[in-house]
Amino acid sequence: MSTTPTHEFDPDAIGPLQGCRVLDLSRLVSGGHCGMVLADLGADVIKIERPDGGDELRHGRIAGVAAFWTVYNRNKRSVSLNLKSPEGREVLLELVKSADAVLENFRPGTLEKLGIGPDVLLAANPALVVTRISGWGQTGPNSQLPGFGTLAEAVSGFMYRNGTADSPPLAPPTALSDMVAGLYAATATIAAILHARTGGAGQTIDVSLFEPLASIMGPDALLDQLGHLPQRGEGTRASSVKGTFITSDDKWVALSAAAEGIVRKLFTTIGSPEVLDDPRFASYESRLNRRSEINEIIGRWIVQRPAADVLHTLRSQGVTVAPVYSTADARQDPHFVARQVYVDVPGRDGEPETIAMHNVVPRMSGTPSGLRRPAPRLGEHNDEILAELGMSAAERENLERRGALGAAARAGVDA
Repeated sequence: MSTTPTHEFDPDAIGPLQGCRVLDLSRLVSGGHCGMVLADLGADVIKIERPDGGDELRHGRIAGVAAFWTVYNRNKRSVSLNLKSPEGREVLLELVKSADAVLENFRPGTLEKLGIGPDVLLAANPALVVTRISGWGQTGPNSQLPGFGTLAEAVSGFMYRNGTADSPPLAPPTALSDMVAGLYAATATIAAILHARTGGAGQTIDVSLFEPLASIMGPDALLDQLGHLPQRGEGTRASSVKGTFITSDDKWVALSAAAEGIVRKLFTTIGSPEVLDDPRFASYESRLNRRSEINEIIGRWIVQRPAADVLHTLRSQGVTVAPVYSTADARQDPHFVARQVYVDVPGRDGEPETIAMHNVVPRMSGTPSGLRRPAPRLGEHNDEILAELGMSAAERENLERRGALGAAARAGVDA
């Protein structure tokens, strides 16, 4: 049971994107994360979902909770709209007229087949930003292939590098490519909205899952050109002395001495300053090529001491070191608690009384935004949003009868 006070939703929280409207036609993680970032920053993100079940994330339950849905779709509103029906598409185009952006992550060509491709959307609103996330991008020989995050992690170079020297290529333990693509898409969307609002035209943004992940591999393309591409188990070459080490009380600490001054402080503190006089370890490049030997020296000192002693001794001398935490550990750490990195928000519809999730990042002094609303029930805001278009209750009921609009899920209904 968490001792963290319940963090109530604040519908009046103001973020820097207040006044921006985004129509989120996406599903699953990449689009969900992009929309969440925009919503967390204050945008009015309206989730457009199929009436027959909505976003697939709603149905992936762990211990009875749709965990991915609950986190990635907070701060959004939901309309259950059938885009395969002419009336449903007409409603969407009416919403487009007051929107800044449309977000989708279907396979390329899907919107065009529905008759609502970028040309149609931009005709309805010439200042619109159409953000398209797909596995392989909108162009190229693989564009029509289905693509999920694991495939992007495989081709980007990430999986090849991830793991230990004696392990097979390893996928990350999170939906990494989806989240990185979502962040890139959110950043590009904000930039394009700013461009449009300062007199520029609307435009289409093409974000694949694999290119953003390739970009965060840093200088690997250049290192490959130079004949020094790191192999699996080597880790990053941004720091010549780094690694994880077990302590005498069977805990783990991570150390990264990225600056030469910190390297010297480290070896002085562990009583081995002479190591750096050895030609094998004297330079940045020589240490990179003998990282296992360097780490063996450091490890012998650390394994003789409990974690608390290691952290205190090294930190007191300016050495950059930290404990290796699980999320369970992090949620109890005083620094995490003080900064409210994780918060407990009220649960709903069969969920536990409170739901733990990460707080809004980053922190802004003037427009801090916040958690305004929980992830919506399917079609929860049908009446509210269509009324904003000036649609009467009778017109909304007619759309429901004709199958263009889903019936809104009510409180207590499995969302």
